[in-house]
Amino acid sequence: MESKRYHCPVELVIDLISGKWKLLILRELMSGTKRFSQLQRAIPGITQKMLTKQLRELESAGLVSRKVYPQVPPKVEYSLTDLGKSLEEIFEAMHRWGEKYMREKGLSLR
Repeated sequence: MESKRYHCPVELVIDLISGKWKLLILRELMSGTKRFSQLQRAIPGITQKMLTKQLRELESAGLVSRKVYPQVPPKVEYSLTDLGKSLEEIFEAMHRWGEKYMREKGLSLR
């Protein structure tokens, strides 16, 4: 990621959080620390392999922290870093915009 050149900061943000799953993972972690199984249950349709891949990418980007507890079976928790938490206002703006769009288009949640 660091060696890639961006033409504007928005391009970087899109690169960091793009894709259906990363946004949903970040949204789930906005409410607090979660274990892998909690994330998988909260995000219908995501496979174990995809959740692992997306969490690794978010961790590599410095948005998610992974804490492993030395016990058997291993306990692993995921949480947002301070940098990840700073995305909250972007998510709130996206939420407000989505609600407005849905109202204007007469759409509803499933």
